[in-house]
Amino acid sequence: MQFNNTWHQELEGFYTALKPTPLKNPRLLYHSQALAADLGLDESWFDEQHVSLWSGETLLAGMQPLAQVYSGHQFGVWAGQLGDGRGLLLGEQQLADGRKLDWHLKGAGLTPYSRMGDGRAVLRSSLREFLASEAMYHLGIPTSRALTVVTSDEPVWRETQERGAMLLRVAESHVRFGHFEHFFYAQQPEKVRQLADYVIRHHWPQWQQENDRYLLWFSDVVKRTARLIAHWQSVGFAHGVMNTDNMSILGLTLDYGPYGFLDDYQPDFICNHSDYQGRYSFENQPMVGLWNLNRLAHALSGLLTTEQLKLALSGYETELMRCWGEQMRAKLGLMTADKDDNNILTGLLSLMTKEGSDYALTFRLLCETEQQQFHSPLRDEFIDREAFDSWYNIYRQRLLQEGVSDAERQQKMKQANPAIVLRNYLAQQAIEEAEKDDISVLSRLHRALSDPFTDSPEFADLMRRPPDWGKKLEVSCSS
Repeated sequence: MQFNNTWHQELEGFYTALKPTPLKNPRLLYHSQALAADLGLDESWFDEQHVSLWSGETLLAGMQPLAQVYSGHQFGVWAGQLGDGRGLLLGEQQLADGRKLDWHLKGAGLTPYSRMGDGRAVLRSSLREFLASEAMYHLGIPTSRALTVVTSDEPVWRETQERGAMLLRVAESHVRFGHFEHFFYAQQPEKVRQLADYVIRHHWPQWQQENDRYLLWFSDVVKRTARLIAHWQSVGFAHGVMNTDNMSILGLTLDYGPYGFLDDYQPDFICNHSDYQGRYSFENQPMVGLWNLNRLAHALSGLLTTEQLKLALSGYETELMRCWGEQMRAKLGLMTADKDDNNILTGLLSLMTKEGSDYALTFRLLCETEQQQFHSPLRDEFIDREAFDSWYNIYRQRLLQEGVSDAERQQKMKQANPAIVLRNYLAQQAIEEAEKDDISVLSRLHRALSDPFTDSPEFADLMRRPPDWGKKLEVSCSS
């Protein structure tokens, strides 16, 4: 494998170089075989002789580990300097196809940016991020990915004592909105420009020589963010901590903490029990995305005029609604666009809100609709049958209007409506067994999440509604 670290070489003053602090008695608990294959790694990399690599004790040639410095707005308030408080960018793997992927070790020990933290991660949070990033990837949503989870006997304190762990994740980049904010508020405009030139050079090289490259670049960041959040909304995913330091400049889902996929459809669902104001509720995510982009625009005000920033930001709502409209039309099985389609969607969502319908299962059952039938298999899921029948009659007429066969429609709908999502209780069950060093539940769940659009009898139990206890799990930022 070939490694480099352009951040280390080209951005002096943007980081602190230091090596990971290994865990005591580390053991490789689990890894993604599919991702390993994508990275050109055979299974020999994951035997006992290579544990020191995944636990931060051994570095590969070309790796130059460092902690990045950044700042950010947290829950709408300027938080000042933050940075990699428990993670290190080890280096960038150069793939044969020309791509460059960061290797980032989370739980790697204290850094100058740890503040009051201990620099560690716990097994619980590492497995949650592993599962979530894999789930999102296979749903087709831009995301960082997880390669390995290492556990140890080293105790780490959160609300209680937990097992220390490390997670190695990969991403095209870990640059955040907060990177630009840090140097803007530090009154170092030359570093804001230097960072913008760096990301354009490495991720938008087609615009490197353009006179309006900053406008082209920022406009694309706006649209990538809009598309990402539209995807989140379409699958019922709540991030939980949309601080500007958790927002990817490439439009990736980054930093999985107290996330949650909707069980019952609740637009005001709050997945982070530390979010007392509900700032990051499910329905607020599109608005928060724009708020965060406005903070980034402020940090870029030395590169672009006010008119240019407004022009770029004006593309957010248009792109969000375009992408969300495409996603939701696909979920409804509508092949063409009609001015009344939004009424059909809002009508269904209103019924789901009223009855607390399961988000994923409702849309999956809708896939079984046959347009010549006067009743839908979904009907029995609603208590108010009269209200559902009224909605279904309108929906059915809309399907008949298109003249598409049921077989074709159902096939396409099932590629837009997952049969399985990562419900919190499923992750919790996998974590509880893994903490006993039993990875069978984790492995099975991972396999199911890797093929989310297929009705597999093998995983039928993972596609059901959660038990009552599974809806009451609380997840905080400390996870």
